Amino acid sequence: MSGPVPTVFVVDDEPSVLKALSRLLRSARLNVATFDSPKEFLERHDPYAPGCLVLDVAMPGLSGLELQKTLAATGAAVPVIFLTGRADVPMSVQAMKRGAVDFLTKPLNDKSLLAAVRGAIEKDHVNRQAQAERSEIQRRLAMLTPREREVMDHIVSGQSNKQIAADLGTVEKTIKVHRARVIEKMKVRSLAELVRLAERAAITPVPPMA
Repeated sequence: MSGPVPTVFVVDDEPSVLKALSRLLRSARLNVATFDSPKEFLERHDPYAPGCLVLDVAMPGLSGLELQKTLAATGAAVPVIFLTGRADVPMSVQAMKRGAVDFLTKPLNDKSLLAAVRGAIEKDHVNRQAQAERSEIQRRLAMLTPREREVMDHIVSGQSNKQIAADLGTVEKTIKVHRARVIEKMKVRSLAELVRLAERAAITPVPPMA
C-alpha cells in the first residue's frame, strides 16, 4: 500500500516568490502548499503529513530559524530547505546544526532547488520508514511478559541458555521455553535477526555476571 503523497510546504512573506516557487514545483509534478507566514504554517500544518519545508529565513514576526526551532521543540521532523537573500555563513551553520538539509541563496537556481527538494523528500521518506519500524519493534516488545523481556535482554547479550538460567536462578528448560516465546512474539527467525531488532530499538546488552 502506498501512503499519502509528499507535499512541499513553502513559507515566504513575498507573494511573488510564493507564486514563482509554486509554479516551478508544480511543473516538476510535486504537490505544493504555500503559506505567507510561519504563523499561518503552524496553524495549518499537519505534522504527520509527509514532505519537506522550503522556508525563507528573514520574515516579519517569527523568523525562519525560529520556526525551525519551534518545529524541533514539538518533535516535528520535517526536513527544511532554507532560502535567503544574502549569504550568511554563521546563520547557515546554525540552520544545518539544527537539521536543515540545504541553505540556498536567492535568486534561486531552479535545478538546485528541485534537487534539494527531491533530496529532502527522500530523507523524509527514509526517516518515516525508520520511525515506523521502531514503532513496530516497540509494539512487539510490549507483548513480552517481564520475564520474557528479561530473557531477551540476556539473549541479545550473547549468553547461552545455560548462562541465562544461572543468572536468573532457574533451569535451562524454562529458559528454552521463554526463548521460543520471545522468537515467536518478536517475529524473527534467527538470533541474528533478534539482535538487529534489539539494536534498532536501542536495547542495551546485559553485562555478564561476575
